[in-house]
Amino acid sequence: MERLRQLFKRRDSYEPLEGGSEGPDGEQIPHPKHNTFSWIDYSVFLLLGVAMLWAWNMFLAAAPYFQRRFESNDSLLQNFQSAELSVATVGNLGSMIVLTKLQARASYPKRIIASLAINIVVFTLLAMSTRLFLGVSAGVYFGFLMVVVFSASAATGLCQNGVFAYVSGFGREEYNQSIMAGQGIAGVLPCIAQIVSVLSVPERKPEAGGPQESSKSAFAYFLTATVISAIALVAFVFLLSRHPSQDRIKHTLEADEEEQDPPSTERKSIPLMRLLKKLFWLALAVFLTFAITMMFPVYTQQILSVRDPATAPRLFQPASFIPLGFLFWNIGDLTGRLLPAVPALSLTSRPRVLFIMAVSRVAFIPLYLLCNLQGKGAQIRSDVFYLFVVQLLFGISNGYIGSSCMMGFGEWVDEDEREAAGGFMSLCLVAGLTAGSFLSFLAAG
Repeated sequence: MERLRQLFKRRDSYEPLEGGSEGPDGEQIPHPKHNTFSWIDYSVFLLLGVAMLWAWNMFLAAAPYFQRRFESNDSLLQNFQSAELSVATVGNLGSMIVLTKLQARASYPKRIIASLAINIVVFTLLAMSTRLFLGVSAGVYFGFLMVVVFSASAATGLCQNGVFAYVSGFGREEYNQSIMAGQGIAGVLPCIAQIVSVLSVPERKPEAGGPQESSKSAFAYFLTATVISAIALVAFVFLLSRHPSQDRIKHTLEADEEEQDPPSTERKSIPLMRLLKKLFWLALAVFLTFAITMMFPVYTQQILSVRDPATAPRLFQPASFIPLGFLFWNIGDLTGRLLPAVPALSLTSRPRVLFIMAVSRVAFIPLYLLCNLQGKGAQIRSDVFYLFVVQLLFGISNGYIGSSCMMGFGEWVDEDEREAAGGFMSLCLVAGLTAGSFLSFLAAG
């Protein structure tokens, strides 16, 4: 009878499901004991969010270093950023599609552990490349870089699919928000590390330039990704010891198994079309948000300070100003990811509003054309306009809309669909990144 009451209570497939914080008659329903909020768990998911996107942001912030490695080849110099984005998102999307199809027998903790182990190996190789074989041609290094980027993106897909699916079983939106916040932190810290590494190396004459000049700082910069992945791996193993997956799955399915046989560890496969029907506006919003966002890396590595390079401080030289642009965008992104944690600012119950906001972000793209692209002059001669109006606000909009979508999907699906919905929303996010990465070639041109 209770299920019939819930069925007739829902007016359409996009109305919040009952059984959350309030019962059918409005009474408050406390969280079960196993769903009690824990700052320890929150911190571990925060760290997993950092590890998840550290590589992505590391490649972006290292644009000045890669520019030096490719300066002997004009074609690679102009298109390496878009090639990075495309290879990364294709690898990420491909792995996400395969993993989403293999949800019935999925071991999400194993996927997370495997992704972190792959990252440790890949980042170590990348760090070694800054000290060894510095004399190889730009084409050879480009091929190596594409292999590294593809491997790291496949590992990111493993991590995204595993983490968002695993965290959904806890039934706490705060943990989803912690992952999104961790991803925002992963954008800020690599930029700071890159700026510090550049400013810490004594300035040299132009004729002494080259990849060898910054190999020592680049080695330390890339090696931080290995350290972050190793710390995240240890933290996640600790989390598993606190919440054995068998016990967590049992609690997740507890309500439907009271009158049935003992539970099986194999999950029911959820059709993607069913998830799309229930999550249509949120899925479309997160897709468009990140598709539009992919324009910013290409423009950011092309925009220079409006100050005279001959007299500008080192912070406004290209080697540090480009990471500074990424830093402002990522500070905005991190701020936006934190805003939905404030109940008064949450729009998880209004998916259509999030979709409209996602579409409106396309207005930021023309603003980049007003800045100092490739040093050819700016329509608005102001670094403040570029850093605070364009980069910061564009980042805030990305973080806020993306985090709201990834926090809110649990309200629109049944409890036994949450893990599959987490993987599906991650797939939509990566699909948006992939579509945007191919469109970014237009911006690079």
